[in-house]
Amino acid sequence: MTEAPVHTTPRQTYRRLIRYTRPYLGRLITGGICGVLFAGSTVGVLPVLERMLGDFFDPEQALTLQGSLLLGGAVILLMLFRGIGQYANTYLVEWVGNRVVMDLRQSAFAHLLELPVGYYNSTQTGEMISRTVNDSALLERAVATVLTDLARQPIVLAGAVVYAITRDWRLALAALLVFPLCLVPILVFGKRVRHAAREGQERMAEIVSIMQESIRGVRIVKAFCMESREQARFDAASKRFFRRVMRIVSAKALIEPIMILLSGFGLVLALAYASRLGMPWNEFVTMLLALIMLYEPVKKLGKIHLSIEQSSAAADRIFEILDTPLMVTDKPDAGTLDEPVSTITFERVGFRYAEEPVLCDISLEVKAGERIALVGGSGAGKTTLVNLLPRFFDVTEGRILVNGHDLRDLTLRSLRLKTGIVTQDTFLFSDTVAANIAYGLPDAPMEKIEAAARMAHAHDFIMEMPAGYDTQVGELGMLLSGGQRQRLAIARAVLNDPEILILDEATSALDTESERMVQAAIDALVKGRTVFAIAHRLSTIMNCNRIVVLDKGRIAEIGTHDVLLAHSGIYRRLYDLQFDR
Repeated sequence: MTEAPVHTTPRQTYRRLIRYTRPYLGRLITGGICGVLFAGSTVGVLPVLERMLGDFFDPEQALTLQGSLLLGGAVILLMLFRGIGQYANTYLVEWVGNRVVMDLRQSAFAHLLELPVGYYNSTQTGEMISRTVNDSALLERAVATVLTDLARQPIVLAGAVVYAITRDWRLALAALLVFPLCLVPILVFGKRVRHAAREGQERMAEIVSIMQESIRGVRIVKAFCMESREQARFDAASKRFFRRVMRIVSAKALIEPIMILLSGFGLVLALAYASRLGMPWNEFVTMLLALIMLYEPVKKLGKIHLSIEQSSAAADRIFEILDTPLMVTDKPDAGTLDEPVSTITFERVGFRYAEEPVLCDISLEVKAGERIALVGGSGAGKTTLVNLLPRFFDVTEGRILVNGHDLRDLTLRSLRLKTGIVTQDTFLFSDTVAANIAYGLPDAPMEKIEAAARMAHAHDFIMEMPAGYDTQVGELGMLLSGGQRQRLAIARAVLNDPEILILDEATSALDTESERMVQAAIDALVKGRTVFAIAHRLSTIMNCNRIVVLDKGRIAEIGTHDVLLAHSGIYRRLYDLQFDR
């Protein structure tokens, strides 16, 4: 269901990332202007300092109070401008950077919700969480840092270069000859950082996946005394992540010492040249400060390259989610399913995962109010067939019609609002009982929520809970029994009042008493609805209008319970096996 990611360079990735700043261009420009104020006031200190040093240490000229106050005021004013510029630039630019990453994170999550069910079958939950949360957190730091430094450091660098050249272009050139050498370690270690960052994010995804699996399956882990195995898996993944992180740390840590060493050679050349030229010491000091001032922006601009390499690795992983095609979408001219459902028709329907066929040549017409049971061995295609109705997948051959309309010509929302699903693996959110029942209709009044619970035979046990309908059910509803969870799921379906109801092994995992209660709730739910029921327990489907027997993705038999028993085919064999005949 996914496509191989297209290889991109770090600059291409970052340019795509920067495009997300367009809605906030006003703030970004304002922050850039404040960066100019910061840079200008930083460089502006140099001529003022040169004048102060010349006046203060010149034996032939007395330093006046007025002159001292003027120069001191100029310094304070420049520092004030520098502080205001630094604060406003940092705040505005980092606001844009963090907002961009928030938008990217929200886009990734929204896209995940739009992706077809098949994507989740082939992708680990921990991997998706890591990409959406951890990778975006790495971007959050890197983007804000890069944008802030890009708004300030080039101007500081240009200002210091101009000042140095206007004082003595030969001396400036002698010192600046060394700075291109500073780019060599940046470029060399940059590729190492990108590669290690990509591996590091993958290892973090592995850690999250192991945690997620171990916590979700904690009962199995404890039942088989496998705590030490899970701990060993987690420790090994943590060590792999640590090694990748330390590669990044090592590469980054080497950059600054190398740049300082190379810069030192430049300053020594400048000092030798100035002494030979006999430059006045106050001019040389400010010239030296200008050359030192060059070091900071060169260092930070060099680290920008490393940040781009590191963050682009994280951005690539998020963009891979955003670039995953939506296989099940609304057509531009899709209509809505407004009228009551009267017929559902399967016309030579086929479906395949990749190259493997799952369903072949399924033809079936169902009238409103019919109850259709689907039976067959494991892997026969029962669940896949019902998953085609709400378009969790699209057919690869043939078509499915509702009231004569191809499902692909209808909006997903209008189709799914007509469909209710109750499965064996009931999912409840970590919220209150009322919120779980009203999940599809969050604004439903309490009277309707209670009526749905009564129809699902859930009201009595809800009222026995400490807070009634306001009781928290815990993560995945773990504070409830299996039967209670199932009845809440039925109440949720009742509240939505679907015309088409899918029951996928709704009672197979329950004990006898719970099954009896849930079956009573289901009997109340199915009245007046078109029902597709999957069941291994044949006793639960004997009263269906028709029973469809699937075998290897094809319809092998179809008829009522009595007709199929008399036929002595697959259904009769399944019935005899289940009832020991």
